[in-house]
Amino acid sequence: MEPSSGQQRLLFVVVVLVLAGLGVYLISARTHHGTAATPTASVSATGSPPATSPAPPAQSPALQPPTTPASAAASVPGGSGRADIYQWLPFSQQDLTEAARTTVTFAADYETYSYTETATAYAGKMASLVTGELAATLKNAYATPGVAAQRTAQKQVSTSSGGIASIRSFGPGSITFVVNIAQQLATTQGTSTKTTQYAVTVVSAAGGWQVNDIELAGAGNQ
Repeated sequence: MEPSSGQQRLLFVVVVLVLAGLGVYLISARTHHGTAATPTASVSATGSPPATSPAPPAQSPALQPPTTPASAAASVPGGSGRADIYQWLPFSQQDLTEAARTTVTFAADYETYSYTETATAYAGKMASLVTGELAATLKNAYATPGVAAQRTAQKQVSTSSGGIASIRSFGPGSITFVVNIAQQLATTQGTSTKTTQYAVTVVSAAGGWQVNDIELAGAGNQ
C-alpha cells in the first residue's frame, strides 16, 4: 500500500529535520575540538621545556675542594716566610762561597806535580791558598828523601781535581770540608787513578780564606 501524499510530505519533513540536526551536531563537535587544541599548540610554539623534564641538581658546596691560601708558608721568626740559615751561622753566604772556592782550588793543586818540579815550586803555586805554616809543611813533605827519590825514579807526573762532599764542622772564622780529591798518576809503569777523601780546614784571614790543615778524612780533623 503506497503512502498518501500527506504521509509523504510528513516523511520528507522528518528526514530534513534529522539531517539538519545531524549537521548541527557535527559542526558543534568540530568547533569544540578545535578550541581545545589551541593551548597545546601555543605551548609548543613558544619552545618552553616540557613540564616533566627534571632540572639538573645543583652541585653541593661540600663536594668542592677547599681553597689553600697562596700565602701559606713555613713560619719563620721575623715574619719573612723563608728560612735564612745564615742568620744562625758564624759566616755569611759570601764567606761560604769564597771558602769553598779556595778549598776546591787547593784540591786541584795538592796532587798536581811533576818529577821535574822542585819542592819550592810545588809549594809556591799554593802560596796564596794556604797559610804560611801549611806551606812549609807541604814543602817539607814533598822533599822527603824517600818520596822524592821514588818520584824521580818513576818519572811521576800527577794531576788532580777535587769536589766538596760535605761540611764536617765550622766555628767562628773556620770551616772544615770533606773533600774528594781525584788523582791521575802517570809513571814509567803506566797510568793509574784513585780518589781519596780528605778533611780540609780553611780559616778566615786578612786576605781572604786560606787552607790551614789537610788530613785523611778517616783520621779526623775535627
